[in-house]
Amino acid sequence: MTKNELKAKVCQAIAARKQEILALGNAIYAEPELGYKETKTAAKVEAAFGSLGLDYSKGHALTGVKARMKGNASKRTVAMLGELDAIVCPDHPMADPASGAAHCCGHNVQIAAMVAVGMGLKDAGAMQHLGGDVVLFAVPAEEYVEITYRNNLREQGKIEYFGGKAELIRLGDFDDVDMALQMHVQTTANQQELDSGKGSVALSSTSNGFIGKLVQYTGRASHAAAAPDQGVNALNACMMGVMGVNALRDTFKESDYVRFHPIITQGGDLVNVVPSDVRMESYVRAASTAALKGYNEKINRALEAGAMALGAGVKIQDLPGYLPLYNDTTLNDLFGANAGALVGEEKVVLSPHMSGSTDTGDLSHIMPVCHPWVGGCSGSLHAKNYAIFDEELVYVQTAQAIAMTIIDLLYGEAETAELVLHNHKNLMSKAEYLTFMESVNKTTTFGE
Repeated sequence: MTKNELKAKVCQAIAARKQEILALGNAIYAEPELGYKETKTAAKVEAAFGSLGLDYSKGHALTGVKARMKGNASKRTVAMLGELDAIVCPDHPMADPASGAAHCCGHNVQIAAMVAVGMGLKDAGAMQHLGGDVVLFAVPAEEYVEITYRNNLREQGKIEYFGGKAELIRLGDFDDVDMALQMHVQTTANQQELDSGKGSVALSSTSNGFIGKLVQYTGRASHAAAAPDQGVNALNACMMGVMGVNALRDTFKESDYVRFHPIITQGGDLVNVVPSDVRMESYVRAASTAALKGYNEKINRALEAGAMALGAGVKIQDLPGYLPLYNDTTLNDLFGANAGALVGEEKVVLSPHMSGSTDTGDLSHIMPVCHPWVGGCSGSLHAKNYAIFDEELVYVQTAQAIAMTIIDLLYGEAETAELVLHNHKNLMSKAEYLTFMESVNKTTTFGE
């Protein structure tokens, strides 16, 4: 069977399973779970792998599920990833009433598309024509949320890193993978696409990375009306720190795409008591690891200055976040050609730098990755108006394009996968990556 004949057969097999693919995506959509808590979603993946007769292991970084499909040889391994977790968006119509979790991030689509790739390869008997293995990997905790909760998990020794892929890298769960493919939905405001019901595809380029932050300002409680002079206002210290960061913003180079967006998670205890314990969470984002470290130091100085101005104390806990994303150009070209054959070349474009972040960036530092953005959604990501309008594209055609790309890589003796690895230069070894992550992980204090 020729490579193109195999591609056509796999695409037909995926199309034949459309209703099952949609049913899985909708079932996950109806029961969203936050990171490191995705037990129901993981069980759905396990059931899907079991129905395909795939051997799988579970419990990777608490909730991850990993299956391997063996080729006629195992020269190289290509992973197809899907993310298990949801985001917090309590206003979304499908949000969980208890946790506020909602799949307005589209991760339910990722899982369904990942399973769809397995369905297509299995039903078409494709693995006997491939000189390498395919790993289907449902991974936890891509959304970097509930920082305090995850810090508690860390202190209990259950995890080390807050992002799922970082934790999986640390645990060695990617040691048997050579390269990885993953899709993510994107929303559009293009009225022509909305009217036609047909989305487009964007090849991903680069993205920001970030460092996570937990900040605690401490002051002295006192009666806010009768004796404010005897107190030290930790809330004012926090506000001064944030204003200090704002004063730095004109020193941020536009080419570094710096972002600092804090939230106050504890602002005081009672309105008539001078706040003595104020807590804040934030990220420091930037487009390179060097910029991340440099701007983080600047921002920490400003946060400390807020405490200094009020005579308060501050503890700043810097936490390993995500590294900037870099897509392998050969993988991008392969996926782009396959997507273009399905949706039309004119509907496949290269996206600009993304100021948001993904833990696929961590993976992109140690192996080749391809992380396309697939349209077909309206509203905004992480917002209550998020909705899918092109199910064919996001669920079926994306899975077909990824499956065809896997065939390109592994067909015959996996020559194309070898070519990708030959031309690709990793930004870090695994050891260097772990060293970098630990260099970020530190706590600084000022005052008492």
